[in-house]
Formats: sequence, structure tokens, C-alpha cells
Amino acid sequence: MPKISKSEALNYHEKGRPGKIEVIPTKPYSTQYDLSLAYTPGVALPCLEIAKNRENIYKYTSKGNLVAVISNGTAVLGLGDIGPEAGKPVMEGKGLLFKIFADIDVFDIEVDEKDPARFIQTVKSIAPTFGGINLEDIKAPECFEIEERLKEELDIPVFHDDQHGTAIISAAGLLNAVEITGKSLDKIKIVISGAGAAAVSCARLYISMGVVPSNIIMCDSKGVLNNSRTDLNHIKKQFVTDQNINSLEEALKGADVFLGLSAGGIVSKKMIRSMAPDPIVFALANPDPEISWDDATASRRDIIMATGRSDYPNQINNVLGFPFIFRGALDVRASNINEEMKIAAAKALAALAKEYVPEIVARAYNKNNIVFGKDYIIPKPLDPRLITTISPAVAKAAMDSGIARKPVKSWPAYRQELTNRLGLTDQLVMDIRNIAIRDPKRVVFAEGENFKILKAAQFVIREGIARPLLLGNEQKIQEIINENKLQLDDVTVIDPFNSVNQEKREKFAKLLYEKRKRKGMTYEEALEKTYNRDYFGTLLVESGEADAFISGFSRKYADTIRPALQVIGVRETFNHIAGMYIMITKKGPVFLADATVNMNPSSQTLFDTTILTANAVRNLNIEPYIALLSYSNFGEFKGQGSPGNVREAVSMLHERFPDLKVDGEMQANFALNGSLRYKHYPFNKLKDHDANVLIFPNLSSGNITYKVLQSLGTAEALGPVLMGMKKPVHILQRDSSVREIINMTAIAVVDAQTYKT
Repeated sequence: MPKISKSEALNYHEKGRPGKIEVIPTKPYSTQYDLSLAYTPGVALPCLEIAKNRENIYKYTSKGNLVAVISNGTAVLGLGDIGPEAGKPVMEGKGLLFKIFADIDVFDIEVDEKDPARFIQTVKSIAPTFGGINLEDIKAPECFEIEERLKEELDIPVFHDDQHGTAIISAAGLLNAVEITGKSLDKIKIVISGAGAAAVSCARLYISMGVVPSNIIMCDSKGVLNNSRTDLNHIKKQFVTDQNINSLEEALKGADVFLGLSAGGIVSKKMIRSMAPDPIVFALANPDPEISWDDATASRRDIIMATGRSDYPNQINNVLGFPFIFRGALDVRASNINEEMKIAAAKALAALAKEYVPEIVARAYNKNNIVFGKDYIIPKPLDPRLITTISPAVAKAAMDSGIARKPVKSWPAYRQELTNRLGLTDQLVMDIRNIAIRDPKRVVFAEGENFKILKAAQFVIREGIARPLLLGNEQKIQEIINENKLQLDDVTVIDPFNSVNQEKREKFAKLLYEKRKRKGMTYEEALEKTYNRDYFGTLLVESGEADAFISGFSRKYADTIRPALQVIGVRETFNHIAGMYIMITKKGPVFLADATVNMNPSSQTLFDTTILTANAVRNLNIEPYIALLSYSNFGEFKGQGSPGNVREAVSMLHERFPDLKVDGEMQANFALNGSLRYKHYPFNKLKDHDANVLIFPNLSSGNITYKVLQSLGTAEALGPVLMGMKKPVHILQRDSSVREIINMTAIAVVDAQTYKT
């Protein structure tokens, strides 16, 4: 994991709107009529319906998709009892994970109460608001009593993730590890280091799945829980062993499985070597495991190893479970989360690891291919299939065990609903960045003296997205770095004006002169242009000293792109370049082209733009559904101009690429509403799919559309992605945010990865 500084962590939580979550309206509110429906007098009607039948609360309010993340701050992460206020950032973070992974809304509630009975009463009193309760960071043994009582007394799911999350995810890994080693659950000997909430829950779940209780040896900080101990509470007494074993080292001799939920560095290589053949070691203490990955795997070759860390294979991460478990429970309106649902989640997770891993997942983790085996016993947290795998399994288990009050009627429809909930919004951004991390490239930033560029450069270096080359005055850049305490000690700075680069400028001038001498450029003019950062930067790329070029933060688009066209040029297979914006919307990404380059494109240019855009979208592992737009639908306007050019382009596309899902001309509302389009024009090649690629008939319509969407806050724009260049060149929007610069850098790196050297 990259090192996180104190200032970065505090700034992340403080800057802009403090915290990490907000509440936003889901209904119209812009008119007096809207407000009358939202509040008085219209709100009285759903109130009366709920008063008649309490179950109507799910029909008329957000209860069915609302989870409370509740804590008293007595066991926050590894920080201990720091209080409810200090625990709030963690609860907000949990709410963020619920939302981005499963589209579940969250209110985080911090309760200043340590007495279990009073805490339970507080939660019971506010429970009518929520569809589920996620208990968080409550110390043992009180957490057991609190969860058990609330499960008994409430009719909504109650889940203490600190207990059950680790249990479910590790159980999935255990199922696969046992299968790989040829062992069986009813015969394996398990040693557990740690006797807190997670350890107890793991032991209980393993027993539910077939592990023999007498084959579990549990240790706390004082040693093995055995008959000689007189200091054990009623929870620990359930796991006392009859064996005459007192230490962790003794317990591990001949053990098949080690589960660590305790402290870092307490297990030695010698202890691992004393275990049975094909040992299974889950060292889950964070940030430092009970034994490091390197030491464990060096101690024996037959080991299957897992940790809680993301920088090694087989990460046992709770985010693989709780969002999707709650999603399934909420969707069938389960009265609780029972043992059957937990086992179903573990088995579904284990089964997913055996399936073919999509390329987008493998690339995100810097792998050409990921296959089931010793280094892949558990799916990756960024796998987009988690929600459509775990949530249905949990929902079905709730139905089969008789606690579902709203059964699923159609499983295909339910899986589609789950997919639609998330679209590919932030997931797409994460995927692009993770693909870039797989093979980071050298990216030239023309405006290296800009603070936002430097801030973005710091991020992409730290995350391993790219290797920046900053153009500018080295002293000035260093002053900005020092003034803002940026961590850019090893960044490469190139000053085109510095005399030490005279030889490089002369080399670049010769290169440029050879390209432009038949266009009227003299060598002296070429040499002069090497002092221009856009020329110098693109010449770095053209000469092979860099892989991609980014500019445009402070200059006009046309002025920035001209040097790129003269130095790098357009691909031979196309006659032009085009610009594409990726608009991140709640419904998923929508790709807009051309919104930056071609003013009044001919039918051939529209044809080329469509093919360029389709290829670019496929590079992101998304199937393009393409609509060529105009102000008329399928020939209803017979004149020339925009509709005529679009019709001719569509005809060419249908003839030369019959399998491409593309049609037009059509109006934007018909493009984005597949049901509406199919109702009126059932012959269209997109059928009832909503288009995710929009090709505009001219620059004005495309540019206006993306700027309106961006300015209204209904979509985040990534781009423009410049398509058709021989090598990667991308032009920023003027005054881009740091996030936009980072995303453009990731896109440039992914672009560079596809170019053949």
C-alpha cells in the first residue's frame, strides 16, 4: 500500500464539504407543486397509508434501502476505545462503501453509550427508520449480547460486520483452500490466534459448515483456551480444549489451518514448518500479519497463504461481503441475516473464484490472466460480478429458510436490476486507473509549473498510474513543491530552455524539420519551435523518450493540438482525428463524440468517428451501443444537411460493419430510451438497448451537450479523449480539476498500453 501522509488524510476528510457522505433528494423539488407533494399537504396521504398498514413504509419511504451503521466507538479499527465522535470517520467510510459497491443508502449513527442494555434500547428505539442495522466497532464481549438481543427483538436484518464479515470471507477462502489441498472440513485441525468478536464468529461459522468443534484450538494473548484457565468469560469458555496444550507454538504442531486475528509478527517460520503438509495460513492482522507473506511462503512451498492486505494474493477483505449480503437481505425484505444466508454468501464467493476471471479484473491487478489456484482462492474486491453473485445467493437463502417477506419472482430480472443499480459509474473510473497501474507509462506534462498538475503528478506516482515527465523551469517547480509540501522528490523535470538540453533540441529540430520541410518549415524555424513546450513534449513522444503527452490546462485547444498534428500525426487508416468525452452518469457511462474537433463532419468523417469511438469503448471492455444523432428519426426529414450526412454514414456502417450495434439518424431522447425507440421503431439495430455511445452531427451540438451536462452537475466528464493519433496525445479542458487531470493521465496510460512499439 502507498504511504499516506497525515496531511493528505486530514485534507481528504476536511476539504470541500467536510466528511465523506451527503444526503441528496430523489424526487423533483423545483416547483411549488413538487414541494406540496414532498411535504404538506401531499405527504399526509402516504402517512395515512402507512398508518393503515405498517408494511406500506417500504412502499412510500426509503426504509427498504436504508441501513444504519451504528457504533459506540469502543473498538474502532485498531485504535481501541476512542469514543463515538472519534469513530465517526470510520462509520462514514463504511457508508461510502455500502453506496459505491451495492447502492445502499446509509445513515451513520454514533451512540454515546457503553452499557449494553441502554445501547440495545437506543437502537431498538430508532429501528423503525431503517431496513437494516450494521453494528460496527463495538468491543467484545458486549458485542455478542448486543447483536443477539437485537436479532431477537427486531424484525429487520442486524449484522455485526466485525464478527461475521471476516468469518464469511475467510470461510469462502477456507472452502477453496481445503478443496485445493484435498483435505476435508470434518477432519482439519484449526488453530485460531485471537479470541475476540471476529475469531469467535469465524469458529462458529466454520462449525456450521462442517468443522468438528474439538478440532479447533483457540488462543488469546495469554495462551491457549484450555481447562487450566480460570480467567475466561462465558464466550471464551465455549472454545476450551481438552488437550494439554498451552502455547501457540505447541498448538501449531501438526495443524492444518492457522487463522490469525491477533497481532503482527507472533508466528515464526519454524512454527509454520511444524504444521501438517499443505498448510493453510490466514494471517489477517493488519497492517502487519502474524507472519509476513514473504516469510510464510519462504518457509514452505506447499503453503496456501492469505492476508488482510491488498498488496499480496488472497486478500480477506470484508468489502467482499457486507455490501452484497445486505443488498440481498434488503431486496427480499428478510427479517434477519441468519446462518443459512451467511453460508450461502461464503459458498457463492468460493464458487465465483472458480469461474473465468474477466480480463478487466486481471488487468486491474497487473495480471495477464487469473485462474483458480493457491494464489487465487478468493475473488478480487474490484470484481464487478460480486453483486450479481452474492446478493442473489443471500436472497435465495433467505427465501429458502422462510424469512423473506418479498420473494424474488424472476432471477434474471433481479440480476439485471442489480447490474442497473451500479451502472459503471465510479467502477469505470477505478477500472481505468487499475488498468493503468498494470503497466505505467512515461507521460509528459507540458505545464509542469502548475500546482494542479504537480498535485496530480504526486498522486499518479504514489498510486503507480504513470511516470510523469514535467516540462518547465526546475527551480520554479521545486519552489511550488516546497511551498505546498508535495512529495515529488524523484520526479523528472525537463526544462526546454536549459542549455543542457541544447543537444536534445537540435536532435528534435532535425526530426521536426524532416517532417515539415515539404510544408514550408525551415530548420531554423523547427529549432525555434523546440522552445515551445507542446512541440518539445510531442517530440519526446515521437522520438520514443516518452509514451504519452498531456497539455491544454492553460491554453486553447486548437493551439495545443496543432503541434501534436504536425509532430505525431494521424493514423494512416483514418483521415482525421476525433474527440470523445466519457460522461459518468448514475445510469452508467455515456460516450460522446465528436465534441471537440470536427466542426461540420461529412458522412465519411462521421463513419470514421464512429469506428474510432467504438474501438475506444471496447478498449475499456464495454460493448458499444451507438446512436448517430440528428433532429429527426430514421428519414422523417428528407432534406440534406445533418440528417442526410448521418443517414449516409449509417448506411456505410451497416454495409461494412454489419455486426456493429449502430443505427440512426435519431433524436437524443430515442437514443437514450431504448424502450421508447423499440416501441416506435422496432426495426432499429439497437433493439431496446439504451445507447451508450452518441455520435453528434456537428461540433456545436456535441460541445454544447457535454458542457450543459457537466455544468448542471448531472454528469462528470472524463476527457476529451483524442482518438486517431499515431501515438497518445490528450488535451485537458482548461482549468481542469486535479481529479480530471488524474483521470486523463490514467486514460493516456491505457491508451499508450494499446500502441505497438
